[in-house]
Amino acid sequence: RRVALEMEHVESQYTLANLVANSAAMQQLVAQVRDVALNPKTTVLLQGETGTGKEFIARVLHHNGVRAAGPFVGVNCTAIPRELFESELFGYERGAFTGANQRKLGLLEKAEAGTMFLDEIGDLDLVMQAKLLRVLQERSFRRVGGMDDIQVDFRLIAATNRDLKKEVARGAFREDLFFRLNVVAFELPPLRKRVEDILPLCMRALVRYGKEFGKEVLDIEPEVRAILERYSYPGNIRELENIIERAMIFCQGKTLTSNYLPRELREATPQMTVAVTQGDQQIVRVEMTLGKQDLADVESAIIEEVMRVADYNKSLAARYLGLTRFALDRRLKKLSEE
Repeated sequence: RRVALEMEHVESQYTLANLVANSAAMQQLVAQVRDVALNPKTTVLLQGETGTGKEFIARVLHHNGVRAAGPFVGVNCTAIPRELFESELFGYERGAFTGANQRKLGLLEKAEAGTMFLDEIGDLDLVMQAKLLRVLQERSFRRVGGMDDIQVDFRLIAATNRDLKKEVARGAFREDLFFRLNVVAFELPPLRKRVEDILPLCMRALVRYGKEFGKEVLDIEPEVRAILERYSYPGNIRELENIIERAMIFCQGKTLTSNYLPRELREATPQMTVAVTQGDQQIVRVEMTLGKQDLADVESAIIEEVMRVADYNKSLAARYLGLTRFALDRRLKKLSEE
């Protein structure tokens, strides 16, 4: 009965309704997740910065589809040493290597009829990428030291905070594996681009930590709301939850006030992000501190960063910036004189 109750809690935790989606970006994402959850064989690639909730989305996909009754097996590709990854993923036969005293099932077999979640797949080395590709192509594998092909049936969900297209371009990620993974790709927006979701996420964290700490904090004072909404959250949802957890530990009343926030958060200066794009590709991204830099500073920072990305090729940099070579030369000369 206890196990049944725990399973019921897990299933209720990862419902579509638990995805905070007041922002347009998240509303679109939730609609797409709902559709993909109903297609149990479709491979999914989740991309986004650290802390944007990639594993939560993976679990929502699992628990809202026909594979919900099966296992959800998650592994962080950076957490397992390179030399052990193959035996962990595929398992091994008795006698396969020194110390292999009995057969061990790998993570792929444990994910049978369920979902395999590979987090930080962009960090997987090229040798293991090739072996994973074979599994996806043939839907079978061999244990280390084994001779028999083992058929498998699972949905693969992969996640990364890297730009895999760039990793492919520099030879760090296999192009054929990228295409195998990129059947359905979701780009999870950073929290600074979904400001409408910040306060609802805060309130949800207040309730959760209130239960955990035995406190009843019912409101957030207006000043704190403004601070929380203007902060840039480089650590995204994970950082927001850490901030609320810390505040709840020290909070004594029923309203969250600014004195319970970390000093660096109260004193944070609003940030502005400036990006240079070409089509749907982001060339450079520059973070600027509002109030401390004027327009000339912004222009200088952008040009310097684009020049660096273009490996100081003026013609390429000018194309990225949408300028003529002559116009770029004129701006560079002006900047050098300042």
